[in-house]
Amino acid sequence: MTTSQPHTAGCLQSRSVERLIHADRQTIFDVLADPFQHHLIDGSDMVSGEPHGPGRLSPGARFTMGMRRWGRVPYRSINEVVEFEEPRLIAWATTGEFRGKPFVGGHRWRYELETLDDGTLVRETYDWSTAMHAHWTIEKPAFPDRFAPAMAATLKRLAELVENPQPARHPA
Repeated sequence: MTTSQPHTAGCLQSRSVERLIHADRQTIFDVLADPFQHHLIDGSDMVSGEPHGPGRLSPGARFTMGMRRWGRVPYRSINEVVEFEEPRLIAWATTGEFRGKPFVGGHRWRYELETLDDGTLVRETYDWSTAMHAHWTIEKPAFPDRFAPAMAATLKRLAELVENPQPARHPA
């Protein structure tokens, strides 16, 4: 089950996509809490290069990620974990900094995991209610509408990764 709809629980500045994934919450959470696996599930194809930061995210953890906008413009996103309830919820706020001060961003990527009888319902939300200059940097370029299909692709890749784990390969 995959749905894409505005998330309206107290906030009109977000988009959510849901998918039922046939894996337990902890397995899914472990992937989301490991920034070194984010390139494996990124449905936007914007993640590029290795992240800098901890191998396991925790409350307040900061990590940066190599990114590429429109397939050609490289930049680094600066992320801070702002919501963390293992294995139910993880979210990070993303900003761009110049000379150590945030100048763009502040939007959040949130993942909520709910155990169901036949798997885990995963909801990914792009929330720009806390973003700086949101009208010009997010709404005018129509990023929420562009991100919805990428979010659905992310959840599809996440499902493929955790529903069909590949055995570890060891050199001979």
